[in-house]
Amino acid sequence: MAKSPPGAVMTITELSEYLKISRSTLYKLAQEGKLPARKVGRHWRFHKDAVDQWLGKAAPSDSAAARGRGCKR
Repeated sequence: MAKSPPGAVMTITELSEYLKISRSTLYKLAQEGKLPARKVGRHWRFHKDAVDQWLGKAAPSDSAAARGRGCKR
């Protein structure tokens, strides 16, 4: 995917391709308020910058990964 300009707005399909997550999962996350999104009429829109920030907050910390948390044993 080409680099998006700052402040770019993405559709659900574009975001699905960008994050490699199904559209149904993205709809669910947006409806639950877990993913930063806006509904414009019947369509969801996502600010790329806000999604990138959300990804940074959702990523597990390196220290937790080093301690083995989040992994099934």
